Amino acid sequence: MGGESGLKSREVSTMIKQGFIPDPTLSFSPSRTFSPPPSSTRPSQTLSQTHSHTQTLFDMMSEEHKFSDEKRRKAQDRLSKLLREPALREGGDVRLTVVGRDGLRVSMEVRKSVLADKSRFFAEKLRCDGAVSHSVEISDCDDVEVYVEAVVLMHSEDLKGRLRSMGDGVPKVLSLLKVSAAIMFDLGVVSCLEYLESIPWTEDEQEEVISQLEHLQIHDSATEVLHRVSSDPSTADRADDIFLNLISGVLQAKDDKARREMKALLSRLLKENAPNDSSRLDVSKDTLYHLCHKCISSLLLCLSEATNGDERPDRAVVMSDITREADNIQWIVDILIGKKMGEEFVEIWAEQKELATLHSKVPTVYRHEISRITAQLCIGIGRGHILVPKEIRFSLLSTWLEALYEDFGWMRRASRTVDRKLVEDGLSQTILTLPLLQQQTVLLNWFDRFLNKGDDCPNIQKAFEIWWRRAFIRQYSAEPDNSQLQITLSDYPS
Repeated sequence: MGGESGLKSREVSTMIKQGFIPDPTLSFSPSRTFSPPPSSTRPSQTLSQTHSHTQTLFDMMSEEHKFSDEKRRKAQDRLSKLLREPALREGGDVRLTVVGRDGLRVSMEVRKSVLADKSRFFAEKLRCDGAVSHSVEISDCDDVEVYVEAVVLMHSEDLKGRLRSMGDGVPKVLSLLKVSAAIMFDLGVVSCLEYLESIPWTEDEQEEVISQLEHLQIHDSATEVLHRVSSDPSTADRADDIFLNLISGVLQAKDDKARREMKALLSRLLKENAPNDSSRLDVSKDTLYHLCHKCISSLLLCLSEATNGDERPDRAVVMSDITREADNIQWIVDILIGKKMGEEFVEIWAEQKELATLHSKVPTVYRHEISRITAQLCIGIGRGHILVPKEIRFSLLSTWLEALYEDFGWMRRASRTVDRKLVEDGLSQTILTLPLLQQQTVLLNWFDRFLNKGDDCPNIQKAFEIWWRRAFIRQYSAEPDNSQLQITLSDYPS
């Protein structure tokens, strides 16, 4: 009766289901077996093909079935190899059966002493007197192979070497870690954590490691594993200084190729923005504008040196510095616009009267990069990415539009990165946001210039057409509304 009672009892854990059947009369041979889930038969299907090249549903199901069969076959091959491990060939006094969710079953005989010694979970469940045989079933497993691998790991003298020999990297070790934690295999948990701490992770694996360790909350050693992704509190305090040093380093770089590469890298990283992530550390607006002012001052100095009339042996270097400083400003402005912080810079740039005057005295081949800053701002305004009052928009064009016209031909020819249509559309939209009389002033000036310069002048005919219709065809007159809205209050009859 005691044996029958044992057969009926089951211990259910929140993680795994266990069946423990103590019965001294049971004896097991050291055989190891696994059984695939029962194969289901699929009724024959007849599908009509509309086109000869169209894959039928039956073909798709067949391919899926073949893929599933192949995956199952490979899993069984790996299990067969595991079950031939010396530790599992020796047999034992516990029959351990692992059942997967897909119905795959694996049975093996293992030593009770190993299970009880290595796993606090098994030690508790297998506590009894005498030479008693047990049957243990772990059911509803996500991955039967990982459970068998955990049992093999229990029998291993060199756990780290065993983990290294698996060659499956982070995903397999995380699975083993989860199982080891479930069965309270402490040495396995520590070994998995030490292994994870010592190997590199991909970014996808990093997310999985963080997720698993936070979910399991298993061991103090997990803190050591997460040190490579855990920010020191002081990092947040020094973040802006770090950003300032990095961006300043790029602005002052000596090697042009390295400078271009690092500009592209930092631009990409700074654009990796998670809007809803309040914990994200980002470069501050103050830092970016500090750098803007610094670059404008440097550009002004370069232009002054280039236009002072003295013959300088380093004139070519000064001219090169003009191009470089203009490129630096373009980069910072691009970051500002991307972070929706560009409004203040439009006003700053519109106020650079001295810079615009010096600009006209420098050969176009060196100065045209400066006009790209103006084009950049017009594109931002035209797309609605920069929102500034009409007074600032008109001031920007008053200060820099003439320079943009003068440099446009060189901009278009000298740089493959300049999109002519983008610049023309941005300029058109910026002009059309102005009051109608200001539109007229700007567009009549453009009309005369375009007739004389042709392709060396931005083609903003579309803006001219819209202004024409606004001014002469669809005239809008804002007349005062003399009608009065009367509201009468009365008591509602009860």
